[in-house]
Amino acid sequence: MIPSFQRISQSLPPRLRPTFFLGVPVFFLIYLLLYFLSGNSKSPQLGWCKSSDIYGEIFHSPEAFKLDYAQMEREFKVFVYPDGDPNTYYQTPRKLSGKYASEGYFFQNIRESQFLTNDPNSANLFFIPISCHKMRGKEVSSGNMTTIVTEYVESLISKYPFWNRTQGADHFFVTCHDIGVKATEGLPQLIKNSIRVVCSSQYDSGYIPHKDVSLPQILQPFALQDSNIGLKDRSILAFWAGYRNSKVRKQLVHKWQNDKELDIQNNHIDKKNAIMVYRTKFYRSKFCICPRGSQVNSVRIADSIHYGCVPVILSDNYDLPFNDILDWNKFSLILKEDDVPRLKKLLKGLSNTQQFIKLHENTVKARKHFQWNTPPIKYDAFHMVMYDLWLCRHVVKYQIF
Repeated sequence: MIPSFQRISQSLPPRLRPTFFLGVPVFFLIYLLLYFLSGNSKSPQLGWCKSSDIYGEIFHSPEAFKLDYAQMEREFKVFVYPDGDPNTYYQTPRKLSGKYASEGYFFQNIRESQFLTNDPNSANLFFIPISCHKMRGKEVSSGNMTTIVTEYVESLISKYPFWNRTQGADHFFVTCHDIGVKATEGLPQLIKNSIRVVCSSQYDSGYIPHKDVSLPQILQPFALQDSNIGLKDRSILAFWAGYRNSKVRKQLVHKWQNDKELDIQNNHIDKKNAIMVYRTKFYRSKFCICPRGSQVNSVRIADSIHYGCVPVILSDNYDLPFNDILDWNKFSLILKEDDVPRLKKLLKGLSNTQQFIKLHENTVKARKHFQWNTPPIKYDAFHMVMYDLWLCRHVVKYQIF
């Protein structure tokens, strides 16, 4: 039986639907051809549609993703502005380690990828290459950072014609540092029109869903290898250790710090002296609790996924990375911050079920999408961010006549 394209389209995120419908006629013809060539009444067995395929488990729509991802690799082009002194805050990353490594990796990966173009007229998007992480490394204050970003973008607007064609709607800015988000506040058009790719993707920080992109915050290199990602030695029901710098974290500690099955530690482990102990907890736990801190973003989510520990998201109003692409309900448990009092009951009721086994298996499958590489590798964190940006090319452009 030929599938209902209407049913498939309704399952897609809103940003992906226009792209899907553009590809429907071609896909439909190919499907019919395979159908009749198969010589029987059964549907053709398309390799990338098999239920055993990795993409069928954790993607919202694996069929549409595969088609659109291939188109992105063929057609997506990004122009990087050449201006700015690379010895200060422009063009090159500060470093590829630490909790803000995602920003540095993106700056390096874009130049190692096939998406880079020197022809601005062929570009789908324009990258504003100024690193807030590098500014913080040079001890630039948050106020001066805002001034530097504003003056730099204004210089690009006056020197090049590209911003004025769309009022900056086809431009994007990347920052993983929390203060880096505030650095855009000196230029209202940068906030309202341009795409901000940020780790601080909570709705109450000025982040605009469906326009901005959530950048995963990943602490690389990972402290431990991935040799123990199975379920064999996971005797701890759930684990968390960290600062009590938010309401939900204080509630978590108050309620569960003395529990024998939940390993909730009322302190931040000194990673210099006990990092191996801290990371080993991820290997020994079934669930890793990821509560909101002073900022929503946290490397703890990517750590949990890397070590095969099912993340438990306790953070309201957070746009999870790649939320338009990946179905987080397939490899994490998303709870409300008010669910802290019944946390143990929820986790214990799930921990010995087939549903938990599937969550764990899918967590392991999601690992490759939360890994930075240099040069970048297909489907890794860089390519997933680029795909999110590719979807953004459909946003309304503000034209000036």
